[in-house]
Amino acid sequence: MMTEEEAYRMSPLALAYVGDAVWELEVRVTLIGRGERRPQQLHRLAVQKVRANAQADRLRRIEGALSERERAVVRRGRNARSRSVPRSASVANYRASTGVEALLGYLHLSGSTERLREIVQLLLIDEEK
Repeated sequence: MMTEEEAYRMSPLALAYVGDAVWELEVRVTLIGRGERRPQQLHRLAVQKVRANAQADRLRRIEGALSERERAVVRRGRNARSRSVPRSASVANYRASTGVEALLGYLHLSGSTERLREIVQLLLIDEEK
């Protein structure tokens, strides 16, 4: 782990790289927890949740619950320039999803486990219905 400051100073794309893995794992654990066991179904459901459009929608829902620093991390992730955008997402949604992933990476790397759990729960709130 690193300090909060060290994590904050990292490249937003590096944070998003870690955050992508964190989000993928959280989604998979949630699906398994619901009782789904068929690999093809697990994959299909996971892809629906981790795609850029879904992440962008989730970000819009939780932005009000973020601290100033968390919003700054999201903003840095959203403003980071990546080389390509998948055809399945608009540039705006892809950048928003990078912001979500940067936030998750930042929280994970800074050791903010409790806050990471809170944010993940907010992002997954509709998954429990």
